[in-house]
Amino acid sequence: MSLVKVVESVLEGEASQLTQMAHISALIFHEMKKVNWAGFYLYDGNELVVGPYQGKLACSRIPLGKGVCGTAAAQNKTICVEDVENFPGHIACDSASKSEVVVPIFFGDQLFGVLDIDSPELSRFTNSEVRVFEEIVDYFKRINS
Repeated sequence: MSLVKVVESVLEGEASQLTQMAHISALIFHEMKKVNWAGFYLYDGNELVVGPYQGKLACSRIPLGKGVCGTAAAQNKTICVEDVENFPGHIACDSASKSEVVVPIFFGDQLFGVLDIDSPELSRFTNSEVRVFEEIVDYFKRINS
């Protein structure tokens, strides 16, 4: 079963966004190989604040436009970074992370947050995996609209 289908199955009928995000984080973290962090940063009206996640201790707050998460949120576009050391302004929350994917979450034109996935391996994420993360975010948005 595809990861998107598993997410849909687990979240079916669940109304709590917090629970949904916790389950999504756990599923990505435990079902994908070579992932060392998976979770959400939520926009509080000023900056991104760490939300439900799986992995080592994370940065608590990320300003919009800073790091991969803040840049993806500010530009409202998915960013896949093959080597985070080469990303301008990268924020090293976990020095073991080498590559990263961030999918912004908007409801209409309102920023909600981002889904962030890190790997200790360079160039870890394929285009098809990035699309899976985008599909998961699309499903999350659909069930919460």
